[in-house]
Amino acid sequence: MNKETNIIPLIGEKAPSFDAETTQGPIKFPDDFKGKWVIFFSHPADFTPVCTTEFMTFASMEDEFKELNTELLGLSIDSTYSHIAWLRTIKEKIKYKTMEGVEVNFPVISDLTMDVAKKFGMVQPAASTTQAVRAVFIIDPKAVVRAILYYPLSNGRNMDEIKRMLIAMQHSDAHNIATPANWKLGDDVIVPPPGSCGTAKERVDKAGDDYECLDWFICLKKCPHEN
Repeated sequence: MNKETNIIPLIGEKAPSFDAETTQGPIKFPDDFKGKWVIFFSHPADFTPVCTTEFMTFASMEDEFKELNTELLGLSIDSTYSHIAWLRTIKEKIKYKTMEGVEVNFPVISDLTMDVAKKFGMVQPAASTTQAVRAVFIIDPKAVVRAILYYPLSNGRNMDEIKRMLIAMQHSDAHNIATPANWKLGDDVIVPPPGSCGTAKERVDKAGDDYECLDWFICLKKCPHEN
């Protein structure tokens, strides 16, 4: 087994840099995405059914991600010509649920040499030696990996969950808070845990209109909203 194919950038590490050809022309990562969040995702192959539904869904949500200062970036181990033919077929022929005539405008990397896929651990030999698994990397404006999701070849991703996670991380960064299970925008958020016993007691004693404490280690407050 080639260990190179299993190297995965870890959360908190800088995302690997690369140059690549895409359906939107050449890109240099992360230079071309400075100041932006990036959702970088891979798919096994063009002209496959699961990938088609994923790309249609991502493309239909592209404006929603742009409103969150986020760019989409796709990859598969296929050529740019294959990508273009597949994306044209999606636009001209495929209707899925309420989506029809969907145009994919975000760049899709052609990675015939698998160089980029290997840098991100997207090729996993136990699954396939010639296809990238369904990986998702959420990368922040400083090119730091903030979240990683991996799915098998057979099952599509939940784009609403990817968006929810992105919003949660952006709020955590902006307001120094954490988010509970199943959190969505508008729900209460978690105040960071106290650093000492004295701080914990003081926090519980002062609980009131601004926040409530379920116990010394878990306190909640209203979600801070941003325009």
